[in-house]
Amino acid sequence: MLAIGSDHGGFALKQEVMAHLKARGVEFKDFGTYTEASCDYPIYARAVAQAVASGECERGILICGTGIGVSITANKVHGIRAALCGDCFSAKATREHNDANVLCMGARVVGGGLALLIVDTFLDTAFSGDERHVRRISLIE
Repeated sequence: MLAIGSDHGGFALKQEVMAHLKARGVEFKDFGTYTEASCDYPIYARAVAQAVASGECERGILICGTGIGVSITANKVHGIRAALCGDCFSAKATREHNDANVLCMGARVVGGGLALLIVDTFLDTAFSGDERHVRRISLIE
């Protein structure tokens, strides 16, 4: 299962992403926010990150205005490797090389069409498992 969350700045894009996930048949849990009313992004970023770190969800997607705040917050949770991606190359590389488990995006940075391509790339790319990448991830931990 996939965890997803956003603040008010990412709410509309989160709706697009969730519709796309449903169309793909991907199970997900929405950790909020549930409206466009102003809110504090760390609440939702932490909830998604904790769900991934605990094993409740396999991976996560977080969206705020820039993606920066949610990525900083998610990376404070032990075991999370959150990556802010604004292009498909970064999404592919962070899965192959970093085994990133949370995708972060900025709704005010990427449009819906690109965001869905980034999501697909993130979900469809496996970790390479190369020894050098395993070693580097262990150095992060």
